[in-house]
Amino acid sequence: MPPAAMPQEDVVLHNVPISVTGAARMEQKLEDKPYGDRPISAVSVNPSSHGLDTLGIGNTLEEHWNLPSAALYEHAIQRGEGRIVHLGPLCVRTGKHTGRAAGDKYFVKEPGSEEHIAWGGGNQEMSEQNFEWLYRKATAYYQNRSVYVMDVKAGHDSKNCLPARVVTETAWHALFVRTMFIRPEDEELGDHVPQFTVLHVPGMKANPAEDGTKSETFIALHMTRRVAIIGGTFYAGEVKKCIFTACNYYFPLRGVLTMHAAANMGKEGDVAVFFGLSGTGKTTLSADPERDIIGDDEHCWSDDTVSNIEGGCYAKVIRLSKEAEPDIWRTTRQFGTIIENVVMNPVTRRLDLSDGSITENTRAAYPLHFIKNRREDGLGGIPTNVVMLTCDAFGVLPPISKLTAHQASFWFLSGYTAKVAGTELGVKEPQATFSACFGLPFMPLRPTVYAKMLREKIEKHNVHVWLLNTGWTGGAYGEGKRFSIQMTRKLLSSALNGHLTQVEYTTDSIFNLSFPKSCEGVESELLDPRNTWSDKAAYDKQAKSLAAACVKAFKPYESLVDPAVLASGPKAE
Repeated sequence: MPPAAMPQEDVVLHNVPISVTGAARMEQKLEDKPYGDRPISAVSVNPSSHGLDTLGIGNTLEEHWNLPSAALYEHAIQRGEGRIVHLGPLCVRTGKHTGRAAGDKYFVKEPGSEEHIAWGGGNQEMSEQNFEWLYRKATAYYQNRSVYVMDVKAGHDSKNCLPARVVTETAWHALFVRTMFIRPEDEELGDHVPQFTVLHVPGMKANPAEDGTKSETFIALHMTRRVAIIGGTFYAGEVKKCIFTACNYYFPLRGVLTMHAAANMGKEGDVAVFFGLSGTGKTTLSADPERDIIGDDEHCWSDDTVSNIEGGCYAKVIRLSKEAEPDIWRTTRQFGTIIENVVMNPVTRRLDLSDGSITENTRAAYPLHFIKNRREDGLGGIPTNVVMLTCDAFGVLPPISKLTAHQASFWFLSGYTAKVAGTELGVKEPQATFSACFGLPFMPLRPTVYAKMLREKIEKHNVHVWLLNTGWTGGAYGEGKRFSIQMTRKLLSSALNGHLTQVEYTTDSIFNLSFPKSCEGVESELLDPRNTWSDKAAYDKQAKSLAAACVKAFKPYESLVDPAVLASGPKAE
């Protein structure tokens, strides 16, 4: 008997069980509920002539190809995968996995890709034999099950685009893929030939002793076969990041820089790119009412354009404020948005965005066209500004600093931000964290490959680079206070409109960072972090401690970069 399409643990909304009853209920034939004289399950949109048999998938109960959002809603509700909440979003739970399983990601070590992959850390090895065994288990798992196939594209630039396919066992994950990536025109679907395929089997768990995995969860990628398998986790972000990882492998090898970054465009056509880890404000700050958003998370930079890899946004919504982030807040009240792990009232079906009892990593996936000021073509020109975001919970970095090309390389390879209490299990005090390229878990090539490409583009096009701190001032987390979103937006606006290129700067002696002495609309004393601390000696101690941590984190790259890059960074005593 096939397992239920939703994980059975933790499927409770506001202390009221969701209506998930078991395998028999979940696999009830959908043609028992006809739409007029046509079974709902018969609806399919242009299945590709490149069928599932090419993947070794057969004997399925039903195949649903490229269904529209409304049909996927119906399937998800009938299968007990989620609930419709106030004003139309689909609210789902992802079980015990409410975030990425970073320790369960593998690349197959094989001749075609071995020399390119940066082995170690999150890029763990898997043998071809183990991958083949998992592949066979996955294709067998689909037998006698309903499967959903979504044919999509990653990349708005027709010259730099990855045709992809996701095969999944759940309607809501199919809706997620439809939302997050670019949908070909209906007439194109019949000829769609994927260049990368994801077999998504969240209900299938690995056997570590048999499959060579660390746990029951696995994300396994074979770059030469252009196939990935995801199992043991219902967290939708794994699918999104798996395809992004594929782009981060294939595109740079042909000279196109991929970036874990947002991008937007000003009224004069000036493009800004925003690098940043989760929690630094990348999605929030790129959604600027005065600028058109190109995309909020994943882009590529070719010789003549910056292009969005995605067709949707996947925003954190914990404690989302209508006042501070009206555009994103509005999407949580729209049909077509998928709401992950947010508590709702079971009677009124209203969401409680302030409740983090399930997870702090609550999410909303919505189509990019839900944002009014957007670039419909997902394209922009060569960037005028690059913004590197950090949330410094130690309160010692300036709110904004102007970087040289060498400094840009240092901070890009460092990828510094800080975790604070409440954002991750077990975190009680601020913790410095470093993720090269502001997205190391998704970067299969050596970080210096991406850094070299970025520096070359910055120098070639005379791009202004900024380090924008969205963290704390006047003390560390728990003592100081966080910069207001209003102040951060004023600093960012002044940088993007060119005002901060015309003011005087001073240089910090510990971090070697140049920050402005003045900025319109911002109190001057807030621009120098040391001035905001009442205890200057405490500031110096904290600043030197973070500087030493930054230098230590950069050690793996010291011998691989231009000496001027190392010299441009913080000074460790």
